[in-house]
Formats: sequence, C-alpha cells, structure tokens
Amino acid sequence: MPSTFQFRSQVAVLMRDSIDTDQIIPARFLTTTTKAGLGKLVFNDWRYESDGTPKGDFVLNQADPETTRVLLAGEDFGCGSSREHAPWALADWGLRAIIARSFADIFRNNALKNGLLPIALPAEAHATLAKDLERDPEGEVIISLQNQEVTLPDGSKIGFDVDPFAKHLLLNGHDELDFLRTFTEATEAYEGSLGSR
Repeated sequence: MPSTFQFRSQVAVLMRDSIDTDQIIPARFLTTTTKAGLGKLVFNDWRYESDGTPKGDFVLNQADPETTRVLLAGEDFGCGSSREHAPWALADWGLRAIIARSFADIFRNNALKNGLLPIALPAEAHATLAKDLERDPEGEVIISLQNQEVTLPDGSKIGFDVDPFAKHLLLNGHDELDFLRTFTEATEAYEGSLGSR
C-alpha cells in the first residue's frame, strides 16, 4: 500500500535561471561515492567565502532544514553534466522537493531516482508563488505527491506532472533496485521450477 508523500514546508527562494549541476555540487567534491555529508557542500561556492566562512545573505545559510524542505528556482534547473551527487547533496541538506519553471531532463531523472521531487510549475503559478513568498518569506506550501498538487500560501492548488513509475517508487520509499528486489521470491520460485523440468 503506498505511503503518503505529503508535507508542509517553508520555501528557500533561489530565483536564478540555469542553475547547473556544477553550481549545485562543484566537481572537486565528486570523489565520494556516499551521500552523507554532501549537504554541507551543496552550493558551496555560493554559500561560503574562500576561507570557508558562511555568507550570511545566501538563502540556505538563512534557512532551517527542519522547516525548509522546498527550494524555489527559475528556468532550466539542474542543467549541465549528469551527476547523482547533485540530488544527493540537495537531499542531504534536507530538501525533499525543488519547484522551478523547468528542469534539465538528466537532473529530473536523477532526482526522481534519489528521492527528490522536481516540480515544474506553469509561469503564472510560479510567479504567484514567488510574489507570495516575497510578501511573506515564511509562507508555506503543501506538497502532495499522491494528489500531484502544490498548495500555495494563498490556498490555491496547482497540479503537476510526474512519471507514474517514479511516483510509485517515491510513494513506496523505493529506488529501482528496491523495486527489483520485490520480485526476488517470484524469481527464485521460477528459477527453481526450471530445475525440475
């Protein structure tokens, strides 16, 4: 039975277009094969001074990962090279969804495979959300994957598209390997039946 992928969140606003994967997680940090700790490095070159001091005016340095699970950005989020480290870093910081006008296909696919929900909103709804958050930076959205809708701070609901298989995996807390493992018993039974022929 699917779980509920629904949550209320404040929104970190990073209203830039064409935020590429090298800005999300610079290439020099791609030597690790584990996800843990990458949240400290997300947007590293924008978040920190050259001596490692956090920049006080950068949005993720002002936000609380406990209450801010959504990032709002502009067009073509996640463009550039393919790297799973980008959604890993965003999720490790605490984000569960990215709302943007559009996404690079490779980033969208990597995000969905790693438990991060990319939500593309039409121009009017995106602009409304940006204005709502400008008026009230602590405004909240409600994300419902089950209903495929975002509830904006003003209470209006906007639908979004998501690949049905990716939705199934997210609702069940699975990745593709977990999904394949659900067939282990049936596969072993089938293989066992071959030996008896």
